[in-house]
Amino acid sequence: MSKRSKPDNPEIVNSESDKREPVTPGVLSGVLPGALYIVATPIGNLSDISDRARSTLAAVDLIAAEDTRHSAKLLHHFSIETPIISLHDFNEAERSRMLISKLSGGESIALISDAGTPLISDPGYLLVKQARHAGVTIVPIPGPCAAMTALSAAGLATDRFVFEGFPPSKSGARLTSFRKLCTETRTIIFYESSHRILPSLTDMLAIFGDREAVIAREMTKRFETIRSDSLSGLIQRIKQDEKQKLGEFVVILAGADLKMLETIESKRAEHLLHKFLVEISPGLSLSQAVALVVELTNMKKNQVYDMALKIHKANRPGDK
Repeated sequence: MSKRSKPDNPEIVNSESDKREPVTPGVLSGVLPGALYIVATPIGNLSDISDRARSTLAAVDLIAAEDTRHSAKLLHHFSIETPIISLHDFNEAERSRMLISKLSGGESIALISDAGTPLISDPGYLLVKQARHAGVTIVPIPGPCAAMTALSAAGLATDRFVFEGFPPSKSGARLTSFRKLCTETRTIIFYESSHRILPSLTDMLAIFGDREAVIAREMTKRFETIRSDSLSGLIQRIKQDEKQKLGEFVVILAGADLKMLETIESKRAEHLLHKFLVEISPGLSLSQAVALVVELTNMKKNQVYDMALKIHKANRPGDK
């Protein structure tokens, strides 16, 4: 195909059997009436906004933003004059009903957050849920996301990961939350604020041990910093340089080592079997003890049974 005959809106075709309709240029340059657009905006560097995001924000009837004052600066920078209204944690329930009414009346609306992809630790879930139930057309306009941006440069496993958002603000609740994740083998992604980064990392060290981790600070901004180290090493670096406490943080933690978890679980099963067969209920049958331990652990029945046999033989009166 020559350059002259190349379509205005080329699309990657995976195979001859892919019969999906290509996206037409009109859909990209205009907006659908009564549609809700979920528009990702830059997380720092304004150059990261897409042409599609800019054209959508300029074409919709209304923009719903987490903080109108903050988003007004973005819109002014790109000479976008679309009316803007707030939608945040404290007014989302009431504001969503009003916005659904406008959408049902044929108005097109764009949802944006202060930065990045809306709904990712930001308001908007209730609006999107209600819009979906109301049969509103919802169109995502993809773009920056701090979690994914940091993960791509972290050097930790990316084939399996879990996003946990912001940990609880109080240490007690935070520790409880971390304990529930201490056996998680997937890479774990957190967000954290400047005034809680050190307490949060300290609690991570207490629960997860001195695992490998990455701190990504001020992503795509002037003072962007991505550091990888053990948790204790990262804590030490921040303590040595007060400037490293400033900004917005993505904390990425290596998942638990599977072999280490298997060893811990094996020792736990052995301890429980000894309790059931020797200390607490010496009259308990081997099969009963095995069934109890299999239910209480992640061990396989044959593994637990082999352990039980060894404990049983070691504690038979005739063998002593």
